[in-house]
This record gives sequence, C-alpha cells and structure tokens, in this order.
Amino acid sequence: MSKSKLTVRQTGSPIGRKPEQRQTLVGLGLNKVGRTKELEDTPAVRGMIRKVAHLVEVVGE
Repeated sequence: MSKSKLTVRQTGSPIGRKPEQRQTLVGLGLNKVGRTKELEDTPAVRGMIRKVAHLVEVVGE
C-alpha cells in the first residue's frame, strides 16, 4: 500500500522567526525560499506544516 504524498514549497524566510519555526522548516527538509520537498502525508508532517503555515504552501496532494 503506497502512502499519499504532499509537495511543500517554502514561501517565506526564516530570518527573524522563532527558533522553533526554523527547526520545523529544517525538519521538513526546507532551508531556502522557493525550495520544494515531497513528503509522506502523515499526521506528524501535517502538524509541522500547520506550525509554519505562514512560511510554506502545499503545492500538490
């Protein structure tokens, strides 16, 4: 059974953000504006995306 994937793009800079938000971006595999990453659709990943929703966008599901 294959898991569904989410494609996440970083749209905002982590400069001036709280350390927790910076660490969450690193945990998602993002570190520069415009980068995209394909991630498994799990509750943990959804929670991380929600935590930095103002810095990322979900491109594809």
